[in-house]
Amino acid sequence: MSESHQEYIVITGARENNLKDVSLRIPKRKITIFTGVSGSGKSSIVFDTIAAESTRLLNDNFSMFVRNFLPKYPQPDTDAIENLSMAVIVDQKRLGGGSHSTMGTITDISPVLRLLFSRAGQPYVGSANLFSFNDPQGMCPECNGIGRRLGIDMNKALDMTKSLNDGAIQLPDYTVNGMDWSLIIQTGDFDPDKKLSDYSDEELNHLLYSKARKVEMQFAGKSVNITVEGVIEKFSNKYIRQDLKTKSERTQRAVAPFIIEGPCSSCRGSRLSQAALSCKINGLNIADMSSMEVGSLIRVIQEMNEPAAAPIVRSLTERLQHLVDIGLDYLTLDRETDTLSGGESQRVKMVKHLSGSLVDVTYIFDEPSVGLHPRDVHRLNELLLKLRDKGNTVIVVEHDPDVIKVADHIVDVGPYAGSRGGTIVYEGSFQGLLKSGTLTGNYMNRPLQLKRDCRRPSGKLTIKDASLHNLRNVNVDIPAGVLTVVTGVAGSGKSTLINEVFLRQHPDAIVIDQSAIGVSTRSNPATYTGIMDDVRKAFASANKVNQGLFSFNSKGACENCQGLGVVYADLAFLESVKLPCEVCGGKRFKEEVLAYKLAGKNIAEVLDMTVEQALDFFDIKEVVRKLQAMSDVGLNYIKLGQPLSTLSGGECQRIKLASELHKKGSIYVMDEPTTGLHMSDIGHLLEIMNRLVDTGNTVIVIEHNLDVISQADWIVDMGPDGGSKGGQVVFEGTPMQIIHAEQSITGKYLR
Repeated sequence: MSESHQEYIVITGARENNLKDVSLRIPKRKITIFTGVSGSGKSSIVFDTIAAESTRLLNDNFSMFVRNFLPKYPQPDTDAIENLSMAVIVDQKRLGGGSHSTMGTITDISPVLRLLFSRAGQPYVGSANLFSFNDPQGMCPECNGIGRRLGIDMNKALDMTKSLNDGAIQLPDYTVNGMDWSLIIQTGDFDPDKKLSDYSDEELNHLLYSKARKVEMQFAGKSVNITVEGVIEKFSNKYIRQDLKTKSERTQRAVAPFIIEGPCSSCRGSRLSQAALSCKINGLNIADMSSMEVGSLIRVIQEMNEPAAAPIVRSLTERLQHLVDIGLDYLTLDRETDTLSGGESQRVKMVKHLSGSLVDVTYIFDEPSVGLHPRDVHRLNELLLKLRDKGNTVIVVEHDPDVIKVADHIVDVGPYAGSRGGTIVYEGSFQGLLKSGTLTGNYMNRPLQLKRDCRRPSGKLTIKDASLHNLRNVNVDIPAGVLTVVTGVAGSGKSTLINEVFLRQHPDAIVIDQSAIGVSTRSNPATYTGIMDDVRKAFASANKVNQGLFSFNSKGACENCQGLGVVYADLAFLESVKLPCEVCGGKRFKEEVLAYKLAGKNIAEVLDMTVEQALDFFDIKEVVRKLQAMSDVGLNYIKLGQPLSTLSGGECQRIKLASELHKKGSIYVMDEPTTGLHMSDIGHLLEIMNRLVDTGNTVIVIEHNLDVISQADWIVDMGPDGGSKGGQVVFEGTPMQIIHAEQSITGKYLR
């Protein structure tokens, strides 16, 4: 394409958040990658300006009635944006959807698989909806398509080493000589002195599961017919088949320890009706196929040679192949979407768009390399190139040097974060970036250093016989008192090993993950870290007034907006407008409160400070300590009063880290803490981890980032691959040793 024909998205005078009148030309139908430190303004350009305006313009095409149901996007603060096309935003928000949403339903593969069974399955049972556990006709009637149901914990209900007379039945209604116990004895069907373990299968079945029957018994010299049923049968009818919540709290407390959730006995967890499960193709039913890893399933589907089903087989193969291409071959279609990690969620969303045939769309990705091992990054790059070659504009916010390499055009935002960022420091090719002298350019040129003198462990934390999900009876010692990095390709079992097995065995560990922390607009960094309490006290004593005045959730709140700072004006079927409150001007406090000053600033001005500015301003020891911790984790640029709901996953993780830094003798578990961090910030993060270890803590990090892996005292590498091909420890040792380990994929990349 000659330069004269190249079209651009043109942005003039963008001022969202910290952007300083940014003007930009982004080439269309090319890959443009935005880089720069966290908080430099990348997201403000890509998400708050381009994506927001594109979505707003798209929504404007719908009728008033439809728009009422769509999210509202205000016009971004910019002079002009020209040449936008429809934007598809692929972010890392976790996929929710509860137990009814699975990988197969969200990628639209399950509907095609159901169609296949309705056409080619034997015996024929009916249309495709009979194979859906969300459809009343297809769901298992016992568990309503959930696949799990309440049952009785038999280990607690019975003591098989005892006889009835010794109290073998431990359920609440069956105390020895109690009413229900006496009924069982009086039937005369059971030897009260025989241990349950000596009962024959029939006897035990009769004792536990017999259905209600009338038995003639003697009471006060008269014979009476009394209804008797098996112990477990009666307990189930009384407490499980009826809603327990209708019983008294005392009963609920007594019964609860005996009730557990387990796979439904009728469908064995597959959620489907018996009719659906009876229909098979090549000996497999739809539940068997849904529980196979995608990599194996694709081979089974390809072996089908039913002429009538050929188009369905083609469509299925294509969609499954996309999952394989992007490195999700270890997932199964019945995997619930809310158990996927942020990076996995993002890759599943990509697959959804890949099978679409739109062209001339702008695809916007938010750090798509998250959760990807260096080995799999090339797969991501191939995907970005494929989207571009279809004729789309691809815009990516990314920190990974291996992804940045595939850009046609790079925009480096900076030079630093917050108020010291918001400008464009470099635009051009990858080669040019290396010579540009910007923070990103300089860090791209740095060679990787392997840690040579590793700390000696002070002890060990043992994981025994771990066999959850794909782990294969893993036994591994995590050294105490050092920095351990657990790594391995996606799906190798790292998260299962640490976040599930290890934490169950060491529940007192401090977990610092990327889950959101306050969802309300009323919580902010100052309240979350506890700085706010000290600030309120300082204001109160400086002005001799009640400290509740300095809270916009309490006495100090502006009465017009209840301390929200904004008022929602409802305009019937037009969008409701969020306007700054005209009484407090968005400051959230009553007028009188703003008259009180601390060192020349009022409370609203203090909340408007960034962490960096607040460090200069305060000399309260405790406040400075907490601010310094936030500064240390690279959050210099966030404002004390910024709602927590606006923070990214990486920022949430770093603010949690900042508020936990002062402990000693603890175990810290971090899950991919480099998410959202620029190469230059990873050095700070490592300093913090090292400081935690030096003050006597054990730090365990799940991470793919080579800078972090190279600086570990000890590495546990999981693999060799993902899913059923993973779940083993392939290497344990130091960075200098792993580069010689033949079987370690990670070692190869560190070399």
